Amino acid sequence: MGGKSLSYKKKIIKQLYFANLLSCAELSSKIEKSLSLTTKMLNELIAEGTVAETGYAPSSGGRRPLMYSLKDDIFYTVAVAMDQFFTRIAIMDMRNNYVQPVEKFELRLADNPDALYVLVKRIEEVITQSGISKNKIAGIGIGMPGFINANEGANYTFLKANDESLTEYISKKTGIPAFIENDSSIVALAELRFGAARNRKNAMVINIGWGVGLGMIMGGELFRGENGFAGEFSHIPLFNNGKLCSCGKSGCLETETSLFVIVEKAKSGIQAGRVTALKQLISGKEENLEKDAETIINSAGKGDRFAIELLSEAGYNIGRGIAILIHLLNPGIIVLSGRGASAGKIWQAPIQQALNEHCIPRLSANTEIALSHLGYEAELIGSAALVMEKYGEAVKKSSKKDKDNAAKFRAVKYEGTRQTH
Repeated sequence: MGGKSLSYKKKIIKQLYFANLLSCAELSSKIEKSLSLTTKMLNELIAEGTVAETGYAPSSGGRRPLMYSLKDDIFYTVAVAMDQFFTRIAIMDMRNNYVQPVEKFELRLADNPDALYVLVKRIEEVITQSGISKNKIAGIGIGMPGFINANEGANYTFLKANDESLTEYISKKTGIPAFIENDSSIVALAELRFGAARNRKNAMVINIGWGVGLGMIMGGELFRGENGFAGEFSHIPLFNNGKLCSCGKSGCLETETSLFVIVEKAKSGIQAGRVTALKQLISGKEENLEKDAETIINSAGKGDRFAIELLSEAGYNIGRGIAILIHLLNPGIIVLSGRGASAGKIWQAPIQQALNEHCIPRLSANTEIALSHLGYEAELIGSAALVMEKYGEAVKKSSKKDKDNAAKFRAVKYEGTRQTH
């Protein structure tokens, strides 16, 4: 098969993955090739068992076009979603269906020299358990916290790979192309491709978790900034509360809004005698942090006043941060996503109240506040999407400049950045 022919086919596969169903004319437009060439490539992909005809599109007054889609099992992606405390690994087909239960385990990233070794070992185990041949895996996509240069495959905050980039190390150990991206950017990618920000030109995706992350979509594309560090929403200095943030500064947005802070405030309120069902439901122990956060969210959904108060206070402060985003960037939609999005509409009223108080009405009037339907699954879906965004590209080797920068950033020991999920 010729190089150009293979390249065209990979473009078709990528477009069908993201759109699910497309006609030949639509594919021709998206890959910017002639209709005759696109038809030829489609026919070859059908003969190879990669693409299937799925019937005709609904009538719009003219001749109904024949539609095409990928076969689910032509190959798979390994999706990895990491936060500071827990990691999830999933193998997904071309419809983003899990082919086996998601593997979830505790993996602390800070001050853990074995974290990268453990991560690779668990990825290998999940692939082995699946029974899927590695030559049918398109790649490994990993969303993780930290200062990340996705182009160079480097995380300047967590995980050490000595003289290699993370992507080089993981690819070498597994024999599969690997790609990394900041967790909040990964969540935004999921929302852009499959969620509430789909087909939106300008959107801000708030990743509510152990911090409050931000993924930015500008001009219909993920915006990463000069070095990939754009979106440090958690660390906007909004408060004079004297509270030390994980970044080493004080008064950051994160210090009043993260799920970690909400759990801590719940513990303090219970100790102060607040009347709440949470007293019997949360343990307050660090090893149960994830369970306690879920309990508070679930209790708020069931009407517990103290739980609602905790989320509402955090929501109002998130709204103050969103007001700044609206003034600066004028987005069409703000999407609330990530782990904390399961609290649903409880977030919307306090956020809207903050916008009413802190936003110029003309600026905020046309900005929609939307809840993600992907929620906690967004990072896994985004990690799979990252693989397909990069499908067909070579894994880039890190340069000497990148290695020097990595060493420089690690020397700063900035271990708490982008504490999302």
